[in-house]
Amino acid sequence: MDTVDPARFIFASFFVLGLIGLLAASLRYYTKKSFGQKFFFTKIFPANQETGRLAIIETSYIDHKSKILLIKRDDIEHLLLVADGNVTVIESGIKLGLKNDA
Repeated sequence: MDTVDPARFIFASFFVLGLIGLLAASLRYYTKKSFGQKFFFTKIFPANQETGRLAIIETSYIDHKSKILLIKRDDIEHLLLVADGNVTVIESGIKLGLKNDA
């Protein structure tokens, strides 16, 4: 009886670790298949103009709580700062096709 309990413990440990590994592998496979690489913004803001008027052109992360978004609506771009759940407009009404050569 003394050798059965440690063998049962080791078998149960490997079994549980194997189940956790299978769960992690299946979640990784199905989340990539369902949502793709960009989970949030590609579902809400489409990248192509054929399906909508609004698109996120570029996202740049400042730190783990804040990021800068360049959003395009029709032919006008807007630069937004998203930090701690608050959105601040940095620059609005950026026209497309205008470049400064200075």
